[in-house]
Amino acid sequence: MSKESRRERFIRIAEARTNKILTMLRLLGNCSSKANYEYTEKDIRQIFGALEKEIRNTRNRFMGIDTKEEKFTLR
Repeated sequence: MSKESRRERFIRIAEARTNKILTMLRLLGNCSSKANYEYTEKDIRQIFGALEKEIRNTRNRFMGIDTKEEKFTLR
């Protein structure tokens, strides 16, 4: 049995985590049902602003730039 390389471990973990994020984004999309939920244009801007900011922060971490974590709230 061979030991998993750092590259193999990265691929395994990055694929799993990316797929989890994609699944969660699809679940978030379910909140768009006006028949079940009420939301404003401001809510939508806040949600997607937070997502876009976190994507930028994550990309920056891959480039060696540290960022701080923030909790999201609509309140």
